[in-house]
Amino acid sequence: MAKPDLNDLLAFLTVVREGSFTKAAASLGISQPFLSQVIRNLEARLGVRLLARTTRSVAPTEAGARLASAIAPDLEHIAAELDALSAFRDKPAGTIRISLGEHAARTAVWPKLPGFLETYPDVKVELAIDHGLTDIVAEGFDAGVRLGERLARDMIAVRIGPNLRMSVVGSPAYFAKRARPSVPNDLIEHACVNLRMPTYGGLLIWEFEKDKVSQNVRVDGQLVVNSTSHALKGALSGLGLALIMEDVAQPYIAAGELIRVLDEWCPSFEGYHLYYPSRRQASPAFAAFVGALRS
Repeated sequence: MAKPDLNDLLAFLTVVREGSFTKAAASLGISQPFLSQVIRNLEARLGVRLLARTTRSVAPTEAGARLASAIAPDLEHIAAELDALSAFRDKPAGTIRISLGEHAARTAVWPKLPGFLETYPDVKVELAIDHGLTDIVAEGFDAGVRLGERLARDMIAVRIGPNLRMSVVGSPAYFAKRARPSVPNDLIEHACVNLRMPTYGGLLIWEFEKDKVSQNVRVDGQLVVNSTSHALKGALSGLGLALIMEDVAQPYIAAGELIRVLDEWCPSFEGYHLYYPSRRQASPAFAAFVGALRS
């Protein structure tokens, strides 16, 4: 015997409750002839008559009354649970995985994260610190945070931070022994802390611009690191000049622990963006997260 469809059973219960095919059809939003055919098909599959029809009324048979009494509580519970699911569609919940660098996490995401988590207690956020250019699709991330100039074309990008600047800095002890560079090409004669890029494996080329004139310099020195925090330590230790984010260097410059050079050759550039695949279907939790960072 073919098993009845859940919708067929719901139609049957509605007829029993309304006592009329016409009223039941209106309640279900279907036509009366179609509802009649649904009930006939249900009775045929079960091999028993469920409703006694007269010209004026519809009432369950003994078998129909037994079936209605048995299934009504369960179907009502299922209907209530399905209605309850709508709350989850409107209430952000779930886990959001983000790939980003340490500086991006600290400056663009972290200031807004506590307020977001407090507002949405059912949302979890996982920040995966990675200094390379992670393939967020292949690695299963919901989104990534990178500088605007490094974004792939098939990504949706949302600006979440202000413009940034780089700074060339060295310690007073270092400059006590060396003259300060006046143009980027002077860096060739200086000891510099090199930064190896995690993604490509090569050393970072220091890029400068002034009055629409660009100069790219391949610096050299005894120390090579793969994080800006260690480049900063190298500069503070007098091991050479370092190229680091302005906001990272500024406290040390203000305290006299570092001296900034080539300031006029370091223009601002586009800041951090949250990016994700254009084909991604945004969940309520992810949409709320994007809105929080954008604001």
